[in-house]
Amino acid sequence: MADKSSSLPPLCERISYKSRSLRAVDLTILGLLFSLLLYRIRHMSQNDTVWVVAFLCECCFTFIWLLITCTKWSPAEHKPYLDRLDERVHELPSVDMFVTTADPVREPPILVVNTVLSLLAVNYPANKLACYVSDDGCSALTYFSLKEASKFAKIWVPFCKKYNVRVRAPFRYFLNPVDAKEDSEFSRDWEMTKVIWENEEGVGDEKEVPHFVYISREKKPNYLHHYKAGAMNFLVRVSGLMTNAPYMLNVDCDMYANEADVVRQAMCIFMEGSMNPNHCAFVQFPQKFYDSNSDEIVVLQSYVGRGFAGIQGPVYAGSGCFHTRRVMYGLSVDDLEEDRNLSSVATRKLLAAERLERDFGKSKEMVKSVVDALQRKSNPQDTLINSSEPAQAVGHCHYEYQTSWGKTGVCLGIVFTLVGMHCLYTLWEFMSLGFSVHSWYASQSFWRIKTTGSWLFSIPDIILKLLGVSNTIFIVTKKTISKTRLESGDRPSQKEDDGSNPDSNKFEFDGSLYFLPGTFILLVNLTAIAGFSMGLQRSSRSYGGNGKIWHPTVYSF
Repeated sequence: MADKSSSLPPLCERISYKSRSLRAVDLTILGLLFSLLLYRIRHMSQNDTVWVVAFLCECCFTFIWLLITCTKWSPAEHKPYLDRLDERVHELPSVDMFVTTADPVREPPILVVNTVLSLLAVNYPANKLACYVSDDGCSALTYFSLKEASKFAKIWVPFCKKYNVRVRAPFRYFLNPVDAKEDSEFSRDWEMTKVIWENEEGVGDEKEVPHFVYISREKKPNYLHHYKAGAMNFLVRVSGLMTNAPYMLNVDCDMYANEADVVRQAMCIFMEGSMNPNHCAFVQFPQKFYDSNSDEIVVLQSYVGRGFAGIQGPVYAGSGCFHTRRVMYGLSVDDLEEDRNLSSVATRKLLAAERLERDFGKSKEMVKSVVDALQRKSNPQDTLINSSEPAQAVGHCHYEYQTSWGKTGVCLGIVFTLVGMHCLYTLWEFMSLGFSVHSWYASQSFWRIKTTGSWLFSIPDIILKLLGVSNTIFIVTKKTISKTRLESGDRPSQKEDDGSNPDSNKFEFDGSLYFLPGTFILLVNLTAIAGFSMGLQRSSRSYGGNGKIWHPTVYSF
């Protein structure tokens, strides 16, 4: 295991990105915001209801802006040192990787397959990895696609490790044709592997790949299954019985590992001994999206994500996150001694038989796996097949009944300056990351859609849920595939990878009531502009075209 000597260099390092110039800009914007609110208050009695509404909207904007600015005040990130990990850690811990899918139509199996293949091919010992796919749709198409993917993995995984492929999702890697200058052996292997990908030839000989498990839990109308969160709980139980790895990674089915050393990077943070040995419960990696207009999310993760890391750590984003199994089972920092072992008080509290049965169910095998995980005991390697029957037992929909599963688990001038500075500030954030002005403009437009749509509807939804009037409904988002990847026999275009495809970077909207408020506000503004223009023309004619007109400022919230 890791050497605990404090004289050794750290496995990871916290890098600060504080900037005095950016802080000065933030303080200037804050002063302008407070000046605007003060101006509104001082002239409140001289104006009508519209003034009050504008004041309330500006108060909300100031509050949200202040929260985000406080988050971004001390940006930082952690840099792992993989060479030090290889020198000091001789036996890496096991990791269970989770992929969830629920609908083969909205989440095409080809996406799931590429996600799984990218995880199976990461740079990590194969006997220390296990990939679990939870199919809530219980789709035969998804099952047989994954079955064929398991065969292809025996060719794809050795190919990636032999040539140190960086992007290990096949459909992204094969978008770029092989360089003619490459050596002949690589060219032959490249062509052989891609043919195999088109299912035109058989598979090669047996190669060591990580464990791969397909599961589909039981669901009944009278039992709440908690959607994706319930699937994650199920994956934790099944993996606890089969491999019981101390660390777990969850990934959405439409993502892939674009960094081959992602698992080893996470281990650098988990196993860092120079800091508090119990400092880390999970490691969240930033998410990068492909074939979508996701520039705004990248900007948020680059600035807000670093801000959270500067405070204490990032927030859980729902995907691309490594969890510690002991923490998922209810272990806290206070329960551990300095040597990371359970304290005597924690042992009695966590390992009490009545507590284990109440929290984790009546399965003896499940309780034993929980105790082993809390005591840092690893599962024998020959238990994967033997544990399939108890794993099916914990998959029944009534298993969670009366347990903790699913409950505790996952002035007009004081105005132009303000708006101008805020626009320039956000534009700088986008352009500093290499995005275009068009990307920034599209992001600002989409913010209007979210604030007038999803935020507006979410408030009554949350209130009704708290009052017990309505229940939460989970809808699987539709995942799209580029046409170039669907056309069989055609080589994918380079345009798809460099973003020059005219169909890329566009949102796809379904019919929804969420767009009614924004559409209504847009029509009201257009009507107001049209009415003002007609009035302006009448005023110009009545004054012979020589009168001076003061143009009002129109806010769109």
